[in-house]
Amino acid sequence: MTTRMEYAQQPVGRCLERMERAVDEVAAAIDGQSDASLSRRPVPASWSAKEVVCHLRDIEELFLLRFRSMLALDEPTFLVLGEMPSDRTAWGIIEGDALPLDPDRWAEERQYLRNDTGQAIAALRRRRQETLALLGRLGAEQWQRGSVHVTLGRMTCADWVALIAAHDDKHLAQLRRALQGHP
Repeated sequence: MTTRMEYAQQPVGRCLERMERAVDEVAAAIDGQSDASLSRRPVPASWSAKEVVCHLRDIEELFLLRFRSMLALDEPTFLVLGEMPSDRTAWGIIEGDALPLDPDRWAEERQYLRNDTGQAIAALRRRRQETLALLGRLGAEQWQRGSVHVTLGRMTCADWVALIAAHDDKHLAQLRRALQGHP
């Protein structure tokens, strides 16, 4: 599986091509699967294939918002899923607060297991098309606009595209394992 850093070394066009293919690969992986199969967690602490699809749908909305923020603001700092910022006080986070963006909490509170997987794939496809359309309109200067990732540091639009490509690969592999009954 290609890592974020390996994708970052490739031309951005290759990462965009990966992003374009990802939704079709997710759809193909779940094609013909029963709802019971899609909803089955390999172990209680691991997501089912359906939960992976819902996560990809929801995070795509966040990725698009990040790109828009990077275009409108100078070097915005972003909280990220599953990570606590090092300077909690600056974010108003005190001891005992939950993660600001918790993917497992999203899965539970947004009731991913009750979602229709076909509708989730359709929404993911629409959101990904919106993201790719925005990225397709960026000029050379805009690709270099930056943000601050709370754990990785400064990232340009191109860096985020590399991250998304690696994120897609990671979750596609997770989805396939879940369908095979492996965490």
